[in-house]
Order: sequence, then structure tokens, then C-alpha cells
Amino acid sequence: MRLDDLLVGDTHVMQALKCAIVLVGPSKVPVLIQGPTGTGKEVVARSLHMMSDRSGPMIPVNCGAIPGDLLESELFGHEKGAFTGAQSQRIGLIEQANGGTLFLDEIGETPLNVQVKLLRALETQTIQRVGGGEPIPVDFRLVSATHRNLSDDVGNNRFREDLLFRIEVFLLKVPALRDRIEDIPLLLRKMAQASPAATSLQLTPDALEVLGRYDWPGNVRELRNFHDRAQVLFRNRTIDAVDARATLLPTIGQIGADPAAAKTPSIPVDGSQDTGADMKTMIQENGSVDLRAMLQKVEQRLIEVALDLSEGSVSQAADMLRLKRTTLIGRMQKLGMRDC
Repeated sequence: MRLDDLLVGDTHVMQALKCAIVLVGPSKVPVLIQGPTGTGKEVVARSLHMMSDRSGPMIPVNCGAIPGDLLESELFGHEKGAFTGAQSQRIGLIEQANGGTLFLDEIGETPLNVQVKLLRALETQTIQRVGGGEPIPVDFRLVSATHRNLSDDVGNNRFREDLLFRIEVFLLKVPALRDRIEDIPLLLRKMAQASPAATSLQLTPDALEVLGRYDWPGNVRELRNFHDRAQVLFRNRTIDAVDARATLLPTIGQIGADPAAAKTPSIPVDGSQDTGADMKTMIQENGSVDLRAMLQKVEQRLIEVALDLSEGSVSQAADMLRLKRTTLIGRMQKLGMRDC
């Protein structure tokens, strides 16, 4: 696989990132990847692994998704009887990455006691399983990622300065999508090629302009959300500016002439914000607006957002929308959403 196939983008900032990956990829030095959530930091890590000559696997670990009291045994493994419930020996993720790359996503979430052991593993290239006594040689390349400024965490005593020095031998910064808007058409084409339908979205120039004025707080992950939703809503027809705005709802309040003034996600469907200019533009561009269809799109998008925030819990989503659970289920069924 070519680097351009894995890391999509032709803008200046993406070309600079690719050049840095080509430069540092073949080395063995630890790399820290910094960038906002949703920018594709794991893709950058996989690009580094691909550019290396390491024959072992890349083992990804989301440090924020593993409880702190379990992370040590997950990373370093444990011996039989090391603690209650340790009924057999377990090979840790660092050992599994032997000969390859260990990718620690959200490394800033790692507890301080685990940071100490990780620092020692980096310095000695050995580990000790929990409950074990003998050091075990390991050969792994560490790639870490964070959406935070770890120097601030050092100042707040949440991250060890000596560990930061070890993991940040080379720093790669992944740009936010709003800083490479020109890559959106290429990203959408690549997403279409990877989708089961394999059908590219057809967008008018005005629709692309709407996407270009949006702030994309969720970055590439949010763009994929837009792509997948648009493929369902607008199959076999061209997407215009009205369609693009409707698909981006309820965050349409972030679309405007000044992206710097639109940093906070908003849901301007309750009259709390002035979106008259947007609505006026929609009517002027199309001559009319199907109010019933537009309201259904807004309602469906709000439900989708609530379900996403509640990780699929209909009850919690109903609370967010100030509805009874049965009422929300009825609305979802009427809109043709997933079965409940």
C-alpha cells in the first residue's frame, strides 16, 4: 500500500506531514502524534509502521478506554496467581508488539504508576509481568498519540516529564480538517471507494462551498459521518447547498462567512440563535423549501446525535430530548430509523 492511499490529502499541510513520516518512519525513535480528536492519528501511526522495516505487528491500545487499575496488566501481562482472578499467565500488549510497533493512543490518560514502568521499558527494552521476577527482553517501537498538550499535564503533575522526553523524540502534528478544507473532495472520493455502495457523492459547487465554510469540530470522523448519512439520504441524485445544510444539521449554526467565529457546536432549531440569513439563502437558492421534509431531517438528525451521545441508549436519548421513551421510539419508527 502506498502512503498516499493510507494518508489522504494533497494540501500543503498534509504534504508536509507525509514528508515527515517518510523521514522518521524507517527509524526506531519514539514518535508522539498530536492532533485534535477525529483527525486520524491512528492512520498516521499505521503510516509510520508501514514505512518502517519492522516485521512484527502494530498493536494499538486506547489508554483512555482501559480502566487505570487494569492498564498495567494489559500492557505488561501477568503471571498465574499474580492477583485474584489471574488463573493463567497472560502475555501483555508490549510483548505482543515484539518486533513491531506499540501504538498508545491517548497516552495522557495513563496513570502515573504505569508511566514509571513504561519509562523503564523504553530505557531498558525489558519488561516485568505483574507478579513476575525475571526481566523479559522486548524489541518494540513506541508511537504515542494525544489530543492534549502534555507539557501542560507535566506542569499539573499529571504526566511525568522524563517520560515526555522519551516519547517525544519526534513530534508529528496532525492538522484539523478546517485547516485543510481543500482536501474534502478527495476525502469524500476515498470514503466512497471504501464504502459497500462504492458510489461517489455528487455535490454541486454551492454544496461544496457549504462544506468549506463549516468548522468541522469532529474533523475527518465527522466528515465520514456526513458522507455515510448523505449516501443514504441522497442516493442517485446530486446534493445541492440545501441538502448539504440539512445533512449537517443540527450544527448548521457553525456555517458562516467567518469560521473563526464558529467554534462552539450549536443546535439552532429552538429559536435561540439567529439563523435567518441561512434560511433566507436556502429559499433564495431554491425558490422554495419543503418545510415538512426539512423538519423531518432536523428531527432525525437530533435523534441521531442524542443516540450517539448516549452510545445507543434510547432511554438516555429520550431524556436528552425531553421525551418519553415510548414517544421517541414512535418518532424513530415513523422516520424509518433503526428498529428498537
